[in-house]
Amino acid sequence: MPGTPRTRGIVLTTVAVLVLASVLFALRRPLMMAAPACAAGRWHGCLGTENGVVLVTLVGVPVAVLAAWALARLRGAGAWRASVAEVGMVYGTLPWLWITLMPGERAGEVPGRLSLLPLRDLLGMGPLGIVGNLLVFAALGFFAPVRFPALASAPRALALGAVCSLLVETAQYVLQLDRVSSVDDVLLNATGAALAALASRRWWARAPRPRPAAARP
Repeated sequence: MPGTPRTRGIVLTTVAVLVLASVLFALRRPLMMAAPACAAGRWHGCLGTENGVVLVTLVGVPVAVLAAWALARLRGAGAWRASVAEVGMVYGTLPWLWITLMPGERAGEVPGRLSLLPLRDLLGMGPLGIVGNLLVFAALGFFAPVRFPALASAPRALALGAVCSLLVETAQYVLQLDRVSSVDDVLLNATGAALAALASRRWWARAPRPRPAAARP
């Protein structure tokens, strides 16, 4: 027998907290390496490293929650869904974009590099690299179908992730950031967006769709 909505909400919240706690435990050492620079306000040493960006993002989660709450209150009753989705899309995506556009040591000195053979780079990424690429547009794929009915399907989320990833890879190449613009990054980014859309399906599959206007006689 399916549980009540409140029970399901409690179960999902508990699972989310446990997953977050597990991730924090696994990443505690690299995150703590960036903590002194961030605490001292040395922003180049903090926001100029992947560990520092992840740490600042995690610390700022309460601020994002407060922003979503304030936006919903400002808009009035019934706006919590759109407010949470908008804040989630932005807050969950910008840190990953910052990391992917972070210049390398020889940025501006070496030309852009391309890797257009599928699956060639995938084998050398390792588990952490694969998971990181899946997460780049995961928040966008999770919340965009909830916020925009036109994107409420996994294939559309896949296409959205692919387009956004292509823009990022193009920027890496054009700006000469000392990074490799890889087709495997696009594949993983798009796949992550689609999987996240499937994870949020229960919130957008039953969302009310606008009815077409009746034809005038």
